Amino acid sequence: MAHQFHLADLFETIAATVPERLAIVSDSQSLTYAELDRRTNRLASGLAAHGIIRGDSVGLHMKNRAEYLEAYIAAIKLGATPFNVNFRYGADELRYLFTNARAAAIIHSAQFSETIEALRPDLPLLKASVAVDDGSGADASDSVSYAALLDTPYSGPWERKESDILLIFTGGTTGMPKGVMWPHRAFFFACAGGGGYFNPHGPAQTPEDIADRAASAYPLKLFPVAPLMHGAALWAVWSAMLNGLTIVLDESPRFDAEAVWDKAASAGVNMVQIVGDAMAIPLRDALRENPGRWDLSAVVNFGSGGAVFSRHVKDDLKAMLPEGATITDGMGSTETGTSGAAETSAEGMMRLPSSDNLKVVVDDRFAAVHESGFVARSGNTPVGYFGDPEKTAEVFRMIDGCLWAISGDTARLDPDGMITVFGRGSTCINSGGEKIFPEEVEEVLRAHPAIFDAVVTGQADPRWGERVVGVASLRAGAQQPDFDDLREFLRGKLAGYKLPKALIWVENVKRSPAGKQDYRWAREVVQHAP
Repeated sequence: MAHQFHLADLFETIAATVPERLAIVSDSQSLTYAELDRRTNRLASGLAAHGIIRGDSVGLHMKNRAEYLEAYIAAIKLGATPFNVNFRYGADELRYLFTNARAAAIIHSAQFSETIEALRPDLPLLKASVAVDDGSGADASDSVSYAALLDTPYSGPWERKESDILLIFTGGTTGMPKGVMWPHRAFFFACAGGGGYFNPHGPAQTPEDIADRAASAYPLKLFPVAPLMHGAALWAVWSAMLNGLTIVLDESPRFDAEAVWDKAASAGVNMVQIVGDAMAIPLRDALRENPGRWDLSAVVNFGSGGAVFSRHVKDDLKAMLPEGATITDGMGSTETGTSGAAETSAEGMMRLPSSDNLKVVVDDRFAAVHESGFVARSGNTPVGYFGDPEKTAEVFRMIDGCLWAISGDTARLDPDGMITVFGRGSTCINSGGEKIFPEEVEEVLRAHPAIFDAVVTGQADPRWGERVVGVASLRAGAQQPDFDDLREFLRGKLAGYKLPKALIWVENVKRSPAGKQDYRWAREVVQHAP
């Protein structure tokens, strides 16, 4: 029985309460809660045998598969700190991420073995890399075998406390990726709903309540379509697992709308979880183009979080899903956790109810009615950015004696007590749920021998929310490079989703008198670009 709000303790209570219930259903394997508990005990023991101890950072470099969740649970059983790795990152981005996270272990799909091996000399703190057989046939002989770790005799239990840290990396408004440090207790309440999303009794009041949340939860299957390395997907999964629900995973190498509906129908999925229009639009189009193809009678909810989910797309999906199925749109950020299900204003903006723990902040005070500032949350919050006290002081502030996490979302306090959210208040580009920091792309653009200066901004896109567009000027005497050749130059230095979808050439890139990029000018330039 759990006696603290630590995810490992809570998970073990769930497993003891509903041992024969299916925990994970994936393409490669299905596991009951009892089987998942036993496997993660052995995996944690294997990591411990390779020197991983409480407080060590463990990177998860995989696409969606059962091993991702197993590795996460094994790490927290040790009291270690798991962190997400964007599988789209190239070598330079991974080097930065692993160094910043002080990675002691990296658990990776075999397909990424060559990159991990190349980075090993640059990671002096790395104690072990562990390769998961993903069917790729890649040579992973330089890493420890995941299967071998599963053969390790159990050596626990291990000390852990609810103040132990979970590390969630986000690009967001912070420039290069920053690790947001969530204590287990704060994560449980702010990100996982306190174990109450799928239970008639609501959030747990004590750790011991979690057994009831498993015993009396609605028997549902959750299908996280979004990558598990995305905060919105991770939160949804833990919200479900802490109620003893079944997690359905699709191990397809890339997003395929028809394959998603195939999986939802064959597995009898009850809840489909996505990230914004980039997924919702293809899923809607697949339903339109294949009327009656899928039996989706089990679906009771289609939910999104982490990116724009347009009202007309919601309406279209609702008309094609079973009668009574709900469409939900969660609002939140990695720095604040979930802020709740959003309503939509007549203008199409997201609205949230303000509360004692959710307000609009202007500088170091709370906004007055009609005043605009940033969405902020107190109560159960992260404790800062990993290894970055300067950025921590900027985002996590004491106001009226309480710690408040200030999001990057601009918002207004309305007379009815609602908060109208307008979007990211910085230059951050949100493309299909992926956050892209313009300065990173600009720096690589300016490394091209033909480019003198460059600025990057987002352009509205019906599917992705925003797409990356660059504005650039040529060096004196240089010839304008072919766009495809330019993208190939960038591809070796940036993840694919960060590459500009278009490039506009200008005589001079406008800057402020202080030499800073003029993003307002850039947005005007790209507004009508093809």
